[in-house]
Amino acid sequence: MRPWRSCEHVHVTMDQTDAIRTVLDHCRTVAVVGLSPKPHRDSYQVARYMQAHGWRIVPVNPNASGEILGEQVYPSLSEAAKHERIELVNCFRNSADIPPIVDEAIAIGAKAVWMQLGVEHAAAADKARAAGLAVVQNRCLKIDHAARTRA
Repeated sequence: MRPWRSCEHVHVTMDQTDAIRTVLDHCRTVAVVGLSPKPHRDSYQVARYMQAHGWRIVPVNPNASGEILGEQVYPSLSEAAKHERIELVNCFRNSADIPPIVDEAIAIGAKAVWMQLGVEHAAAADKARAAGLAVVQNRCLKIDHAARTRA
């Protein structure tokens, strides 16, 4: 893929731009992997924002239980997919943790994987794309949604 535009170390490709558009246009149920129950954490704030804009949030956190943002927490994507139809997997995990998340996203039939700011994994992204998923790396779902809403 040819870089379309680069900003310091962040490379945005036409494919990523298309993936952002696809996610914002077609996904409304998002599994938030690494969603924290702590309101001051970025994962919580992004999920709360998306929920306030009509998106269905499915919390995935093996270290939490009960509910976050009024939604049942699941220990894994696979477990969440037994109860919910997941369209988008939004990753609030370290880059090194992404490959097994992508494997699960593919296995459950998700449409897209979104890696939040600071999260990138080229091999996992390539694997997801090869499986037909839209992939966004090193971007914030909340920021991109808000920018599109203002436009």
